[in-house]
Amino acid sequence: QVQFVESGGGSVQDGGPLTLPCVASAYAKNMPCMGWFRQAPGKEREGVAGIDTVGITRYAGSVKGRFTISRDNAKNTLILQMNILKPEDTAMYYCAAGSFLFCRDLDVKSNLRYWGQGTQVTVSS
Repeated sequence: QVQFVESGGGSVQDGGPLTLPCVASAYAKNMPCMGWFRQAPGKEREGVAGIDTVGITRYAGSVKGRFTISRDNAKNTLILQMNILKPEDTAMYYCAAGSFLFCRDLDVKSNLRYWGQGTQVTVSS
């Protein structure tokens, strides 16, 4: 069974950090790509970051240099470290897994197969 349990969300001030861990099933861990997408109220979902089975990463231009994605295979855990958060980062963040194409272009429309319930991140100015 594919499961994701995200946590670590909350409210922070502009410029602050947050770390989002995601505990995933072993099946999800073995998918070609794992990553995160986000969705703000009234906005379309946006791919944030991806990491493939050998650790190659991809980031959206809006978060590159501020966010870091990593995985701990022994613990079946995916981690999104977010630094220098901005109000425009406010969204529901989802841990996900899918095809290698998500790790190539972060396209969430057709390249993700599974995701969790999400965790809310709110950044105030």
